[in-house]
Amino acid sequence: MRERLVIALAAIAALLLAYNLYHIFLVLPDEAAQGAIYRIIFFHVPAAITAFTGFFVTLVLSIMYLISGNLRYDSLAASVTEVGVVFACVNLVTGMIWARIIWGIWWTWDARLTSMLVCVLIYSGYLMLRRAIDEPTQRARLSAALSIFGFADVILVWKSIQWFRTQHPSPVLSIRTGGGNIDPAMEHMLYLNFLAILMIAAALVLVRTRQETMAREIDSLRRLANAA
Repeated sequence: MRERLVIALAAIAALLLAYNLYHIFLVLPDEAAQGAIYRIIFFHVPAAITAFTGFFVTLVLSIMYLISGNLRYDSLAASVTEVGVVFACVNLVTGMIWARIIWGIWWTWDARLTSMLVCVLIYSGYLMLRRAIDEPTQRARLSAALSIFGFADVILVWKSIQWFRTQHPSPVLSIRTGGGNIDPAMEHMLYLNFLAILMIAAALVLVRTRQETMAREIDSLRRLANAA
């Protein structure tokens, strides 16, 4: 059942992504001020929202683990975090490419860029912490605590361009401002591409969850064998 769901999600995401790419590169016109490079927004912004969605899910799963003590929540949280870190890195890299064209530099200590880098480091540290601790319960408990405290930086990243007026542009999406200053056709395509990327992320989470479950079962059998 899970394999069929993964295949279905991947197939639908591939079709939707193909449709989106056609419209992004061949239908939508260049942006008046930025030219063709503005198209990176269709990957930069959805990658960030996908990562933040994953980190929020990790937050919820971590709380559920601390309440119930069920290691399945911990395994799912680890899987979601791994996928979230991947898309956070995509957001960071595409942002640097965009900055190189628009600002003329690869990196600046802008509030949004810096807080996003800290976010990537926090959740990368979450994954490193899990590798450093063998005992499942202790690993799950410490990982849950880190994800709960680390989510504060996700909020900081989300609000940074409103709280700190630095080099990063102001919000352009109507979902963020209530009005927005992006063309409706471009905003519609951005949301469509977010849907495709979110479906890809969901498929990856399902695959990683299966792998985490198998790893937990193998670890349990190893512990039983060593105790015998």
